[in-house]
Amino acid sequence: MTSRELVKNIMLRKNTDGRAYWVGHPSDAILPIMAKEWGIEPTRDAVSEYLNDDVRWFPADGGYKAIDGSAALDPQWGGKKRDTLSAGGCFEDAETVADIEAYPWPDTSKFDFSEIYAQIDANQDKAIFTGMWCPFFHNMADFFGMETYFIQMYENPAVIECATEHIVDYYVQMNEHFFAGLGDRADIMFFGNDFGTQRDLLVSPEMFRKFVLPGFKRIIEVGKKYGKLCLLHSCGSIHRIIPDLIDAGVDAIHPIQAQAAGMCAQNLAQYKNHLAFVGGIDAQNFFVNATPEEMRAEVHRVQDILGPNLVVSPSHEEILPNVPPANVLAMSKAAREKR
Repeated sequence: MTSRELVKNIMLRKNTDGRAYWVGHPSDAILPIMAKEWGIEPTRDAVSEYLNDDVRWFPADGGYKAIDGSAALDPQWGGKKRDTLSAGGCFEDAETVADIEAYPWPDTSKFDFSEIYAQIDANQDKAIFTGMWCPFFHNMADFFGMETYFIQMYENPAVIECATEHIVDYYVQMNEHFFAGLGDRADIMFFGNDFGTQRDLLVSPEMFRKFVLPGFKRIIEVGKKYGKLCLLHSCGSIHRIIPDLIDAGVDAIHPIQAQAAGMCAQNLAQYKNHLAFVGGIDAQNFFVNATPEEMRAEVHRVQDILGPNLVVSPSHEEILPNVPPANVLAMSKAAREKR
């Protein structure tokens, strides 16, 4: 069975005896550390090959090709300067729908996905995670400023709904182009928005259902139209709206932030008949401080709780340089052990 077949079966909840592993997206800072330890090139491709990773991630976002080279979504439009990630963007003072409509929304006929297709074609034996990343929740926080975004959900919902619709329109239309050209060369649409904190959701479940979930449904509908399984990323505690995600058509969730409230393997096991899982091995504390043998035991513990429809992976896909390479290797080996 190829990695592609194995992970697809996991997402379909048809896995019986396979074991799958994804190292995630190691940070640039840890690549030379792992490379020195293992005697390989300091690249993600080399790390994935060394670990015999089952997954390759090729986002489609680079396929947008504006004639003037401008970004598709620019919260600093009109000279609006943002010194921090929390600062407001060009919609910070928007009061009317007309203010939103005045933005130069991208022309989605300008695209070229040939480079992404070539990467996918070169990895047909692997499970490919792909599609537009679709972080419209983040985009809204950038355009308005996070605090303003949340306040305007209550004080000026028409403006929030208008801006959200335009941003989601962009991702939906680009995914339409991308998946139409992709065909059956990949099986899994991977998209993400971080809408959880360590303790809870960033907004109430009611506001999530009103302003965020409809966008997810539109994005998922495109994936389903083209026969793709839908893998949703969100860091943080999102357990309160997992039933909503299942109803919306999500097939699997990533990265299962193990130390966030309500996101431990035992709590998530209640959804095993409805979801597959990617992640679950705590990278906030355990991954950093454990021994390789402790890593092995933890991988097996999580597999026993969430398996068999689990891709073993860190609870945060960007492994940082404080993680010992020996623990990364131990996770990879343990993930495939049959007991």
